Amino acid sequence: MIKATQTMPGMATTDDLFALLEKFDIPTKTHAHPPVRTVQENRSLRGTLPGTHCKTLFFKDKKEFFWLCAMEETLPLNIRTLADLVGSARLSFAKPERVKSKLGVEPGAISPFALINNPQSDINMIFDATLMAAKVVNFHPLVNDRTTAINPNDLVRFLQACGHSPVHIDLNPGTDKIK
Repeated sequence: MIKATQTMPGMATTDDLFALLEKFDIPTKTHAHPPVRTVQENRSLRGTLPGTHCKTLFFKDKKEFFWLCAMEETLPLNIRTLADLVGSARLSFAKPERVKSKLGVEPGAISPFALINNPQSDINMIFDATLMAAKVVNFHPLVNDRTTAINPNDLVRFLQACGHSPVHIDLNPGTDKIK
């Protein structure tokens, strides 16, 4: 049994997240591990955990719009190109205070699951299109001492239930298609 962890006061716990996933009959598998804050730390600790391992980056633009971008962990990202693809003003990484206030998680635990804490749906969710081709994707479930495996279509279904409609963009170098 995974112990409940409060992310930020007034925000959803891991138990809240797992209960909502169960309510929507969305199967997941969660693995515990020591806390990790970077892709490199995660890679060194996860062993042979199956599935596509992902990173999620949280941006704001100069007009105060917010963007959560999930992609395969080794995919390089040109922030200027991303801004052009989504038609945004200049993007920059959101400050840790914004991560906590908007997503309810610590910076090392950012993932699409954190949109459970954004009922006002004012964060734009972007998935790299290659994630949708994977059978299983792995993200932190509101805390960085666990990794939760989920089918990408089920993740989209969860996000839609939380009031978010992710955009799929091909972020591979040399392409620029929004899907």
